Amino acid sequence: MNEILRVEGLSKTFKLSRKQQKIERTARKEIVAVNNLSFTANQGEIFGLLGPNGAGKTTTLRMLATLIRPDSGDAFLDGCSIVSQPEGVRAKIGFLTSELKLEDFFTPNYLFDFFSQLHHVDEAVSRERKRQMFSRFGIDRFAEVKVANLSTGMKQKLSLVISLVHDPDIIIFDEPTNGLDVLTARTVTDYLQELRERGKTIILSTHIFSLVERLCDRVGIIIDGRMINCGTLEEVCGGMTLEDRFFEIYKEVKGGEE
Repeated sequence: MNEILRVEGLSKTFKLSRKQQKIERTARKEIVAVNNLSFTANQGEIFGLLGPNGAGKTTTLRMLATLIRPDSGDAFLDGCSIVSQPEGVRAKIGFLTSELKLEDFFTPNYLFDFFSQLHHVDEAVSRERKRQMFSRFGIDRFAEVKVANLSTGMKQKLSLVISLVHDPDIIIFDEPTNGLDVLTARTVTDYLQELRERGKTIILSTHIFSLVERLCDRVGIIIDGRMINCGTLEEVCGGMTLEDRFFEIYKEVKGGEE
């Protein structure tokens, strides 16, 4: 398979405010979110970053999406560096996070058209893509309904559609099913599998074992900002369930603490 993403020694440290120190109950003035992280992903596969909350998954994806710069290291998405060629990276990726906030007073129609223009999508192509995707996710019935009046699930589906207006080859999803009801979550995961079948590369972060087992071709276990184990499910699990293997690894890393 063709390598389309190469991550080389990414590191990121954040300074802690006094308020954050109090919340974290620590005297440390800095926290290492990502620590010399490296991995690769191939064209046409779903690669999962699996780890507990605070492991560094979201920070990693934000660096890949060029929303924040690494302190050191680099990553190359289809040959473009996140450090020296961020605009080239942004043209190649779609990025969806549960923290994406859509303005309440806009409609799905307006938002799709706006982001299509932002990505310089041909008008006729955009019109047909919107027709297909709105129909696929049931957004067509709510095309002129303001975001404020949409359900949580519909907002998430609209966010997904907007992130893919330019039909990117590399798609980065941070907790794609977080907070969704079971029906909407199934709709999203089914679509991720369809994207893979079309040759798209998907990088997703999650803490849900079943999601990784159902979707991912390969998985990287990340704890305390470090890549602890990476490979196919068979390679990582060694005959164990993913959940059991994860907690075995976690205990080894954390010295027996859960």
